[in-house]
Order: sequence, then C-alpha cells, then structure tokens
Amino acid sequence: MFGYTTPSYGRLSPTDNRLYRRYYCEGCHQLKAGYGLTGTATVNYDMTFNTILLNGLKAECPDFDGTTRKLCVLDKPKADSELMRRMAAYTLVLTKWELYDDETDLPSVKTKAISLVLNRAIEKAVSEHPDYDEMVGEAFSRLRDMELAGCRDALHMGREFGRGLAGPLEGIAGDVYSDDLGDVFVQLTACVYIMDAIDDLDDDFMDGTYNPLLPETGFVNARKFVDSDIYRLSGMVSDAVGSLQGSYSKVRPSMRGNVSLCDNVVYFGIPESAKRVLTGDASAKASVKNVMSNRKKRLSE
Repeated sequence: MFGYTTPSYGRLSPTDNRLYRRYYCEGCHQLKAGYGLTGTATVNYDMTFNTILLNGLKAECPDFDGTTRKLCVLDKPKADSELMRRMAAYTLVLTKWELYDDETDLPSVKTKAISLVLNRAIEKAVSEHPDYDEMVGEAFSRLRDMELAGCRDALHMGREFGRGLAGPLEGIAGDVYSDDLGDVFVQLTACVYIMDAIDDLDDDFMDGTYNPLLPETGFVNARKFVDSDIYRLSGMVSDAVGSLQGSYSKVRPSMRGNVSLCDNVVYFGIPESAKRVLTGDASAKASVKNVMSNRKKRLSE
C-alpha cells in the first residue's frame, strides 16, 4: 500500500476495517484480472478511496466477498463492477504519466526498468481508454508548464492539476457526478500534491528537480526548513484539507453506502497523514517508483 489517502486505523470499526481491506484487495484483483500480475504493483490508497467513494454513491456493487487466500494477489475479482474495472485502467494510465514525469525530471535506469516491467499492462489500459490517457497527459502537461514558469503556489498547482485528473473520474462516476463531487477530486489531488512536495523536499534538493516549496537559497534540509516555516506550511495544508472536507460534506448526503468509512478517511486519516508529513514521520510517497524500488518504507498498518 502506498499514498497519503489513508484511513485512521485506530478509529476504524472492525466492520469498516474489513470493508476497507476488501476494497483494497479488490483493486489488486481487478488489476491482475484486467492487466496481469505486474499491474498489481500500482494499487494504492488514493484510487482505493476513490473507488469506495464512487461505489458509495453509485451502489453499483454494494456487497462483494473478500479474499480468503493467503497469497491474495493471485485471487480472482469478487466484484462484477464496471466502475472497478475502469478504476483499474485509470490507475495504470496515471502510472504511465507518473513514470514519464519522473523520467523527464531525472532520467534513470531504475525508472526505465519499471516502465519496461509495466509496459504491457499500461499499453493495454491506454488502448482501452485513450480518453483517459489524453486527459491525464494534458493534466501533467499543464503542471509541467506551471513548473517551467516557476510557479511557487503549491496549492494553486495542486488544484489545477486536480482539475485535469478529475476528467476520467467524471466519466467513471457517470450519472452520480456533480460539481461538488468533481471538487472532492480536485481538493484531494491538492492535498496529495502538497504533502508530496513537503515529503520530497530533501530528495528534490539533492536531485535538482523542481519543487514549488524549495527556496531559491538557504535550504539546508527539510526538517530545518519545515520547522522554520511551519506556520505557512501548516496553513497551506490546513487550507487544502479543509477544502476537501467542505466539498465532501456536500456530497455525503447523497451517498448510499460506505459513509462511515469515507468519513474516517476524510476527517481523520488524511489529517493524520498531513501531520506525519509535517513532523517528518511520513513513510509513503504516492509513487509506484518508490514501491517497486523500496526507495521509502511503505506504510504497513
């Protein structure tokens, strides 16, 4: 598992804990069934939450069995859900562009090797959903343009990026889509983007790659920088998280299931992730590159 859109496990009821695990494992099963074993490496917290939220609104597959195999990655899907199949494809399309972005920032043998391993799965997802590929590619292109222009407003960048990434999710949502739901996806992307930028300060400084939060001069390390600018950074994070919670509160009354589980992630889990990032305890950057390379310790709750 990787990402920042995590539940607060200590606050999860036993029922919601089992439900969350079931959704996470189902994401893995859908990736394997549709795109092969290598595709399962891309399963992540963010897409799991999106699936839980959308299925809570659509009630397309309100109940499905969990896996019973010890080596659960080899199990078959338990849910006959077009939503989940489309989310699996979207996950791989996002991975394609994340790897492309990594390679553009800092070409490496490691990134090329990961792209090669995932190539067949990614190509199949792109061939099935070229519209996703176009929309996500445009979102990354706009983000790159803002980086090249030297934009330092991380919150603005995250939200603009989120508007581009929300396009495929609108199609997946179908008739339950609303402007408020779209804003949930935008604000969630902004939260992840900002936490990622804070989490990556040291790496981006050492690699010489763009980070809107890095100062032009005087950077020593992330801990000193965050401690010296904690008021601004915590305010930025609070703004992003508060906007997400506000958007979610407008969507929540329309949900037909998974309410308490989504509540946990939005009101407790994401704020806890933000706190971990600000205090230097984060261990899960939202990138398949880190999963396959063990660059950072993954969360194991």
